Amino acid sequence: MSLVYEPLASGPRPDPYDLYRRLRDEDPVHWAPESEAFAISRHEDVVHVLKHPEQFSSRANQTVLMNANIPFTPRSIRMLMGFIWKSRVTPWRMRRSISLIASDPPRHEAMRGIVKRGFAPRMIASWEPRVRELVDQFMKAPRDGEAFDVVTDLAVPLPTTIIAEMLGVESERRSQFKAWSDAIIALSSGSARDKPMDGDLINHFGGLFAYLRETIRARRARPSDDLISVLVDPSHGVSLDEVDLIQFVVLLLVAGNETTTNLIGNAANALLDHPAELERVARDPSLVPHLVEEALRYDAPVQQVVRDAREDTEIAGVHIPKGAVVVPMLGSANRDERRYPEPDAFRIGRDTKGHVAFGFGIHFCLGASLARLEAQAALEALVPELARRARRDAPVEYIDSFIVRGRRNLQLEAA
Repeated sequence: MSLVYEPLASGPRPDPYDLYRRLRDEDPVHWAPESEAFAISRHEDVVHVLKHPEQFSSRANQTVLMNANIPFTPRSIRMLMGFIWKSRVTPWRMRRSISLIASDPPRHEAMRGIVKRGFAPRMIASWEPRVRELVDQFMKAPRDGEAFDVVTDLAVPLPTTIIAEMLGVESERRSQFKAWSDAIIALSSGSARDKPMDGDLINHFGGLFAYLRETIRARRARPSDDLISVLVDPSHGVSLDEVDLIQFVVLLLVAGNETTTNLIGNAANALLDHPAELERVARDPSLVPHLVEEALRYDAPVQQVVRDAREDTEIAGVHIPKGAVVVPMLGSANRDERRYPEPDAFRIGRDTKGHVAFGFGIHFCLGASLARLEAQAALEALVPELARRARRDAPVEYIDSFIVRGRRNLQLEAA
């Protein structure tokens, strides 16, 4: 019986790893007819795709993910006109704008260079006191013995607050930022992409784009010490119009919270599933950095990315025609037996070198060091609570996305 796997199909995926193993063993370059894409599941082949942008273009992040279904009905047209009026941006202009994750050299290097210094090691280290201050704030309730949700009470607010402050926007908009981020994930890689865009999504995007447009204009007039001011600084020599700038900020907003939120939630869940490993790290907190790396490998917060073949080529003996969509499966590569012995075992302290949870090559996650800092601070505080509490018996809801993987909730009983 042939394997059925559609990498671009919507819907949550509670446990994809058995299927990933079968793909690696039986069909490592899998043609998915409904997705019209090749799914690449072995570590060696995934790394090959990611390290060769001259063969595999990142433009697919634009053509595949920015593919909203906008119906032409009287009601939807009214909502769409409301979006255009509020944001002063047309959806068609948005589609022509190339974001950082969809860019190829040489534009990619120029765009990445604009914000690179904002994520330099020295800059990230300077955020550590604020990260730990926020962790202490969000951990007050569980330390007082109250019931606690790891995701909604810690993993969501921590990175959302930090990226808001880095961008220079009001931290009180944190819940609004999360709603905007969720809407982007749903529309780009969730079930919402398969349906006509509804009024709530249109309103979310209208509000987001209008807010960012005003903020960008304010920073042009009065620069400050934040990432948006860096983006609008004309001295960088990269021509970014207003829509390009909005897209850039949206990318920083989404990437700045989704990866870390799901890293923290997935790590906590893995610890609760493996009490012996939880006990080890509770006894020896110096293992937390190793915990973070094993969590990234074991249950990657970003499961796959997309690329376009720029020329006729071949992967593992399979012909890939020019223009084909290729899906490097990061979550599968990190569980490849050819790279990691007993990959389905969660083992803190194993050699995780070479995992691709943050990507590989020129598109390696710009905020990886920030995500690691936030996750380490959160888990250092969280591990003692996980060790003395039970997981509440509640329905588990996973994020509806073929790109990101994580739980929407992880409730702990009161102490």
